[in-house]
Amino acid sequence: MLVEIGVQGTLDELGTPLEHVTFVVFDLETTGGSHAEHAITEIGAVKVRGGEVIGEFATLVDPGRPIPPFITVLTGITDAMVVAAPRIEQVLPAFLEFAAGAALVAHNAPFDVGFIKASCQANGYPPPTAPVVDTADLARRVLTRDEVPNCKLSTLARVFRSSTEPCHRALADAKATVDVLHALIERVGAYGVSTLEELKGFVRAPTPEQKRKRHLAASVPSAPGVYVFEDERGEALYIGKSGDLRQRVRSYFTAGETRARIREMIGIAERVRPIVCATGLEAEVRELRLIAAAKPRYNRRSRFPEKVVWLKLTDEPFPRLSIVREVKADRATYLGPFTSARGAEDARQALHEAVPLRQCTERITERVRRPACALAEMGRCGAPCEGRQTPGDYLRHVEDARAAMEHDPGPVFAALEARMRRLAAEQRYEEAAVDRDRLAIFVRTAARMQRLRSLTGVPEMVAAAPAFDGGWDIHVVRHGRLTAAGVMPKGAHPTPFVDALVATAETVVPGPGPLPAAVAEESECILRWLDSPGVRLVRVDGVYSLPARGAGRLKQRIDLAYQGLEARNTREGRPLR
Repeated sequence: MLVEIGVQGTLDELGTPLEHVTFVVFDLETTGGSHAEHAITEIGAVKVRGGEVIGEFATLVDPGRPIPPFITVLTGITDAMVVAAPRIEQVLPAFLEFAAGAALVAHNAPFDVGFIKASCQANGYPPPTAPVVDTADLARRVLTRDEVPNCKLSTLARVFRSSTEPCHRALADAKATVDVLHALIERVGAYGVSTLEELKGFVRAPTPEQKRKRHLAASVPSAPGVYVFEDERGEALYIGKSGDLRQRVRSYFTAGETRARIREMIGIAERVRPIVCATGLEAEVRELRLIAAAKPRYNRRSRFPEKVVWLKLTDEPFPRLSIVREVKADRATYLGPFTSARGAEDARQALHEAVPLRQCTERITERVRRPACALAEMGRCGAPCEGRQTPGDYLRHVEDARAAMEHDPGPVFAALEARMRRLAAEQRYEEAAVDRDRLAIFVRTAARMQRLRSLTGVPEMVAAAPAFDGGWDIHVVRHGRLTAAGVMPKGAHPTPFVDALVATAETVVPGPGPLPAAVAEESECILRWLDSPGVRLVRVDGVYSLPARGAGRLKQRIDLAYQGLEARNTREGRPLR
């Protein structure tokens, strides 16, 4: 009789128990965020095994360049502190020897490991091939929003009651990361993770909730449209769009979905409701409308399109600029929408720099008089309150302001540019930067509104784009609102198809202001589609155009200036305003 003898697995097959793994938990301080352009200023590392500290490594590093002021404020590391410190080519061999044979651990590991690999490449050392554990990624996979509001090191250290408080110094942050690592290892133990290999696989694998909920994607069709994750009561949790609903929804139940809030949402979701759409543009618009209506708590953008503000040139005997939240059916002129009152205030200050409109808030007439304020003495206001200006004189300023808001912001640009040059010549750079930002907000908002009005002022537009199967995606737009969408099959006669689509399109009764029938995001979606290659205008009822001397030409100059500023600040490690 033959007896089958079992073979004991090797240690490699069983994996390395976590209590036997040596971890080197490390943190870096640097002069900026790019390992290609910035340098290391400090390295701190702690070697642990079985929950016990068996070694520490800490040193300042001379980066070979000045440390940006905001980095000094953040870390406390000054140029004087690193002037006598060793360079990275002297420190790197010692650190690599300290970390040899150990698994590397860091919070937001791609940042720290990226700097170490870049230093190895620059100094002729092979990059470390040790396993890497990212405590930030691990925390996002095992903790919920109910437990922690975010996965920052300071937050996790507080939640897990670390004995060391992170303070943007390398060794202290590494010690705090050790406590976070041990707490997270204890958490993943509940999922049966006991070896280093299982820990790495756990980070890459879908969560148990994702695996359990995969059946929710089974009935979702492969078609363009909108998907709605709902809880057991039918309340919308998250709304999204896709050109292939089935493929997109299935991706939420894979390891590729790493967003903590989405993984949390999946744990609550009980069903996915698909809404098939005729075209991609229809899906994009439907998504915006559904998010605005349902306000799902796991969506971050587009939830409150009604929370915008406008800059209003009032309709009264002596108009003024007012910040309002509602566009009314009056004869006032509006500029916007702005996402915040601060942005509207910056635009108002920019306009006041070019046009001497009154800045008081009282309603005044030719009969109601009061003493003028200091602005009149400064030449910033014509003082109609004292009768120094007639309504006719003041009307000239009103027309200048209206023209700058609706047609040509050139005078505002010229006035702010002249003021910035004067401030720069006086070395008052901070004040010049404030004016630069105010001008950018005014010009960009004016350019955006002019593009929106070019579409919302058209009572009806029919446009078509070639579809992938040889047909045509056709859309009917009325006052900037998508009212019908359809796909005309290949070879079909266009006239009856378009006529039928127009006849069944949604009726639109336009309201007041630059956005009479849809929110700005919807009209901007349509504008992007109209600008895409291959789109053709089939019918246009009205005029579809932009002002000849509109804000678009000045926006290009603004954007180029900010691109140059961003490139310079990236090189110097400075934060953008």
